[in-house]
Amino acid sequence: MTKTIQFLTVSITGFSVLCSTLHAQDQPSQTVGVARLTEPVVTAINKGLASLAKKGVQNADGSWGGNQNRVAETSLSLMAFMLPGNVPGRGVYGRHMNLAIDFLLNLGKSQRGFMGTPNNHAGMYEHGLAVLALSEAWGQSKNPRIGSALRAAVDIILRAQNREGGWRYNPEPRDADLSMTVMHLVALESASEAGISVPQTTIDKAKDYVLSCQDETSGGFKYQPGGGEPGFARTAAGVMSLIMCGQRNLKETQRGIAFLKAYPENVKFGKGFSRFHYSHYYAMQSMYQSGDADFHLWYPKISATILSTQKEDGSWNGAHGTAYGTSLSILILGVPYRYLPIYQR
Repeated sequence: MTKTIQFLTVSITGFSVLCSTLHAQDQPSQTVGVARLTEPVVTAINKGLASLAKKGVQNADGSWGGNQNRVAETSLSLMAFMLPGNVPGRGVYGRHMNLAIDFLLNLGKSQRGFMGTPNNHAGMYEHGLAVLALSEAWGQSKNPRIGSALRAAVDIILRAQNREGGWRYNPEPRDADLSMTVMHLVALESASEAGISVPQTTIDKAKDYVLSCQDETSGGFKYQPGGGEPGFARTAAGVMSLIMCGQRNLKETQRGIAFLKAYPENVKFGKGFSRFHYSHYYAMQSMYQSGDADFHLWYPKISATILSTQKEDGSWNGAHGTAYGTSLSILILGVPYRYLPIYQR
């Protein structure tokens, strides 16, 4: 697989971010010229980060959120802090980030590499998010424990892939679904970029599973190959995972992008849209990687919705907690920053 590498020069002048041309060896060049972060967007991101760092919001053990989703909320919050260039151990948020990293590492150590919240049926989903966050942090953090923790965590993912190439809720190779498979495909790609060995056969099998979930008629993606209706959230996730595998120009990927673009705007950009943050976390990245025209049509609409829903204290509500809504809102708004390696592919 040929990986897409984006070299970028970031300069903030009047809240503008200049991103360079995206190159790939096996596909035509894609360009996103100037992605302007307006003053309201930058202010919203800064207020959101400040709300996560307020005294009492981060738990004493370094996590965010309640008992059910704390690994997910902690992993996403850690990524939100890294998004605009904050570094673990440095600056105003350095301590918060170090505490979050320690929380994930300590949990993994106590559970023999597994980082999902104990007794959470979606623990494998959280495990994938933790691998993603730690992979993105590894090159920036001075914590020597991250590498060994990542290797143990990745090994769990590799052993849990089922015969069809997918993953489900438990760390064992039983059944699979698209959402869980995309999460672990993204996590493995990030870990691989960070230097962890991931067999290409694992990636290829996962990609084939994602493709098997595409609806032949509409081009959207279903929850599982055997049935169900194609949906916006599942399609956004499927498209982004295929792009990460170097398949931007694949016919199936382009059909998925067309499905997202054709989805009713009053629904997908609406404040009450089901799985809003999950959907647009993947959709925004897909549209950035799709190219200049798609990004500049999509970003102003989704950013307007997100700005209109920010609370006075800088946070956002989310389906799985305030830290969940706040961190994902920041990750969606801040895609043009391009500091996170996962966003540079």
